Amino acid sequence: MHSVKPPAIHIDNLTLGYERHPAVHHLSVEIAPGALVAVVGPNGAGKSTLLKGLAGELRPIGGHIRLADAGRADVAYMPQRSEMDHSFPLSVFEMVAMGLWHEVGAFGRVGAAHARRIEAALTAVGLGGFEARAIGSLSGGQLQRARFARLILQDAPLILLDEPFAAIDARTVGDLVRLILDWHAQGRTVLTVVHDYDQVRRHFPHCLLLARELVAYGPTAEVLTAERLARARRLSEAFDDYAPECHVEEAAEARR
Repeated sequence: MHSVKPPAIHIDNLTLGYERHPAVHHLSVEIAPGALVAVVGPNGAGKSTLLKGLAGELRPIGGHIRLADAGRADVAYMPQRSEMDHSFPLSVFEMVAMGLWHEVGAFGRVGAAHARRIEAALTAVGLGGFEARAIGSLSGGQLQRARFARLILQDAPLILLDEPFAAIDARTVGDLVRLILDWHAQGRTVLTVVHDYDQVRRHFPHCLLLARELVAYGPTAEVLTAERLARARRLSEAFDDYAPECHVEEAAEARR
């Protein structure tokens, strides 16, 4: 008899927000180990907020997140590129080396074996020979490749990507999609915020459609229907950004 693996991510009645105003509310879903999931929805649907909650950067207002792996060190999270300070004086080598923080610590020494792994990661993303370049000199596509090299070094079982394909060239998008598919083939769990539904249909077997609340989760063809996309738009348009604080306990009690 085969044992059933626990979900990689278990979310129970989760509410996330800022200053207690909900950006995602009363979300319950389970993500299986090794799933490749596109997180989709209208602008302002709470997609980035959800990833921040899973990465431990945003504390829940209510509800729970349980990860199958040991802790947050097992999560590799890449926020949107707009959140980076590109002017910081770092070389590509130094930036990518940050992916080893869980092994060497914030101020640990990068030895020869680590340097070889950094060079291998850069080669894997098409940036071999870029080690000494300043990150501020990179194009948008090159910078995104370097960020993926850093993720390779983190070697995490759970990978969270927030809009990794935004504002980069088609060739880079193709190369990064292949890396994501490789991670999926290795059995890693990958959640990716994606805006292009054609990309989602081509490459992502599962889809989580969000509009501040869960609209649908499951096989992509079953989630990305005209009816469900229209419902997501209606929910997003109806949401009041100036609504009062979310009283999680009261809402949970009302559903009983």
